[in-house]
Amino acid sequence: MPQCIICKAETKFEGGLCYPCYKKDKSKEKEVVLPEASGLSHQERNYRYNMIKGRIAETLIQELFLSLGFNVFRYGMENTIPGIMELLKGVKSDVASEIRRMPDFVIQNPNNNSVHFIEVKFRTNGCFTLADLYKNYPYQNALIILVSKKHIKCISVEELNTGKEINETSRNYLGSRKEFELNKDVIIEFCAFATKFFEGV
Repeated sequence: MPQCIICKAETKFEGGLCYPCYKKDKSKEKEVVLPEASGLSHQERNYRYNMIKGRIAETLIQELFLSLGFNVFRYGMENTIPGIMELLKGVKSDVASEIRRMPDFVIQNPNNNSVHFIEVKFRTNGCFTLADLYKNYPYQNALIILVSKKHIKCISVEELNTGKEINETSRNYLGSRKEFELNKDVIIEFCAFATKFFEGV
């Protein structure tokens, strides 16, 4: 019988993992090894790669809300002062921390005139907990929209503070949020976009 390459327990996969190790391994965000690029360190390449994934997720959510007639305003400091995030890379100070924690968007619902802070995140594993949020996150009324390879889900910071989370089996889909009352067919279409964009991630 083949053995798990991590814990040596029996498994049916030659050169593979047993089910517990597979689940544990799958739950972690894996560091992506990118091809060598002239002048960029391994750390720099991964920083750029993750930045691009985040930007794609943000654009996807921006276009989703715009297509449904919402007013969408980019809010983060990187939109006010282009290049500031590059300057703050590696800087540890209260000011730098405040800037990094600014939400990505302010979204206005034209149906009821409500306004919401939105933070967009991408996770390959489709999971997001309070531990994934910036420490002492000041925007307690913000909503976190999580884009993954299969779903677009949403949770409020208040819900995270009560112990709720987004995981692979949770049903906190963006289309179910009462704050927005979105067209679920449109969300399904944008989920298909996400699957296409992130299929190789």
